[in-house]
Amino acid sequence: MLADALRSREVEVKYQVDGGDPAAAAERALAKQGVSLGSAVAQDDQAYAPAAWSYGQSKIGVAFARLRTEAGRVLFTVKTPLVNELDCAEQETVVADRAAMHEALLLMGYVPTVRIVKYRRTGSWSGGQVCLDVVEGLGVFVEVERLVSADASSLAVQAELDVWVQDLGVPVRRVTQTYDSLLRAVV
Repeated sequence: MLADALRSREVEVKYQVDGGDPAAAAERALAKQGVSLGSAVAQDDQAYAPAAWSYGQSKIGVAFARLRTEAGRVLFTVKTPLVNELDCAEQETVVADRAAMHEALLLMGYVPTVRIVKYRRTGSWSGGQVCLDVVEGLGVFVEVERLVSADASSLAVQAELDVWVQDLGVPVRRVTQTYDSLLRAVV
């Protein structure tokens, strides 16, 4: 049962960074807040959805899958949005064979949706993890995420994270969709 798996969940906020050199502006602003970002890591993601689901339908309560290749290893992730797209129950594990896991997902009734290629730099701050993403076809984003208990209010956490990002002082636009939905909208 999904409720049993919700001991903790990932809650995030996401912002597109605007301006002349958005990555550099965001990096400077994060550094002023004490966030030191690591080196950029390439992430090649293939998103999957249940065959019966399609873009335009609600994602709430639907389990979505992802295969990510990063630094020579493959991660298999399942996320189920709870209150909104950026509040998810999540499980992740390393898999040995991306092609075999792809075939397994097809057998389980999932279909590939969107491929997402990005370069991610991560850092931490006392309230969670910060990601600076350069997403092919979309631009530069700041993502702030926090693991919370099952009974925490995701909307309250998102509001708190929003204040933190707005205080960075860089021109940002909050987005409430995941990268796959954003990419799908521009295709």
